[in-house]
Amino acid sequence: MDLGLAGAAAVVVGGSRGMGLATAHCLAEEGARVAIVGRDRTAVDAAVAQVAEKGSPDAVGIVADVRDAERVGTVFAELGERWDGELNVLVNSVGPNVQGAFDILTDDQWRDAVEDGALSMVRCVRAALPLLRRAAWARIVNFSAQSTQRQSVSLAAYTAAKAMVTSASKNLSLLLAPEEILVNVVSPGTVVTPALVEWAASAGIDSADPYRLMEAIGTHFGHPAQLPRAGLPAEIGPVAVFLASRRNSYMTGANVNVDGGSDFT
Repeated sequence: MDLGLAGAAAVVVGGSRGMGLATAHCLAEEGARVAIVGRDRTAVDAAVAQVAEKGSPDAVGIVADVRDAERVGTVFAELGERWDGELNVLVNSVGPNVQGAFDILTDDQWRDAVEDGALSMVRCVRAALPLLRRAAWARIVNFSAQSTQRQSVSLAAYTAAKAMVTSASKNLSLLLAPEEILVNVVSPGTVVTPALVEWAASAGIDSADPYRLMEAIGTHFGHPAQLPRAGLPAEIGPVAVFLASRRNSYMTGANVNVDGGSDFT
């Protein structure tokens, strides 16, 4: 299936690892020109090398802290110069790494969750909109989480920040629908990301076994799935890329679960 992404200008914020990197891989395989934005130079450079091999030889990596609104503006100004003032695809995959129950989280932890999990998306969309509006076609894909639909006591701030992403994205889809800029959300379930690998290591769990990992998630967080294993980033990327593509021409304001069936248990 031709997704109509050949030559498209696409940026993945948080694209240096995990589901963001998997999405960048898929964009490159479809022939898009890919830019990766991340905080760590080493990780960004490694991601750019992979994306170039996947099919985006002119892939670019930009190091930026998306908490810094001025820096975010500079990033998209640079991309505008590179891509003749246009942008077709914006993917926001930055997420918070804050765990804890409501009654023990500090104000700073709540702020961290909202800054990383929600305001990063807001800043990037705001800075990218002039470029998206000048393009012949444009898509925005934001990553939320299936946990917004099934609460866990230990993920209070994380889930609240992701719920903000879902709600704000729906509002954004209403705003941009008259311009035919499509905005959608991907809500992954339990996926073997670097953050989950770190958690598993701290809990003495072998993250290399997705079946054992799902058992642990069900025990610790109450998030089982109908499928008996955790998902992989490579299973999320294609969904995000379809939503980001020209092939998706009539889906906007949607929240797509990719969660192994946990939404139905």
